[in-house]
Amino acid sequence: MSAQSALERDTRGLAVEFEHVHHSFLHGDRPVRVLEDFNLRIEPSEFVSIVGPSGCGKTTALSMTGGLIQARSGTVRLGDEEVSGASPDVAFLFARDALMPWRRVRSNVELGLEVRGVPKAERRERADAWLKRVRLHEFADSDVLHLSQGMRQRVAIARTLVQSPRVVLMDEPFAALDAQTRALQQEEFIRLWEAERPTVIFVTHDLEEAILLSDRVILMASRPGRIVADMKIDLDRPRTQEMRTSEPFRRHFEELSAQLRHEVDHAEALRAAEGGDS
Repeated sequence: MSAQSALERDTRGLAVEFEHVHHSFLHGDRPVRVLEDFNLRIEPSEFVSIVGPSGCGKTTALSMTGGLIQARSGTVRLGDEEVSGASPDVAFLFARDALMPWRRVRSNVELGLEVRGVPKAERRERADAWLKRVRLHEFADSDVLHLSQGMRQRVAIARTLVQSPRVVLMDEPFAALDAQTRALQQEEFIRLWEAERPTVIFVTHDLEEAILLSDRVILMASRPGRIVADMKIDLDRPRTQEMRTSEPFRRHFEELSAQLRHEVDHAEALRAAEGGDS
């Protein structure tokens, strides 16, 4: 398959659904509830952000979607299939780029394709096409250790999207960047997403980032995690940083920030009652 045909094939997303999901883990000799009757449906190709206090189960929900952990009860589905393990339709993007320092830029982008057994010539063609899309084709043969953090994250984005995933799971992917680079990466990613349209589940602590990028923002309660708000974001696309000053943006922000502050206060009170256990 040529790089062009790979880029043009249908990569629209899969629906993701959590149905009556409960999950807990052991902390010492006692169980700690992480998710409690968690119900959420994300439509194909939606961009949904999940926001909430630390420890509310955001990353746990991502890990369940990617098949890394299994719920103690309830069901997680990708499309019509129940998640039972890792899926080639799902890709992760984390806060740290996790690039292989002994590999060159192109070789890092090819990694997922290599693991999946894609032939060498096709790997190179597809990697080069994506390096052009993230404007790093001139650095294809560079040592990744010599790249800026923003450039490294763009390599990680190319490595993720070159696999044509139908679901992208993102856990604080821009958190390690400075404010200016973060703003640039947000716009860069949303441009690529609007062209490819996989389903995205985006975990962040930054409300403004969630509102700017998303079709919907899900606000979760402090542990045990459950949904306390599901807000549709009524902002036109394509999104730009200038939208942060608009009246609809500020209205979304004020409503969500008030609810989030309440949940953070509740989480702090809960930790105090438990004697400081996290």
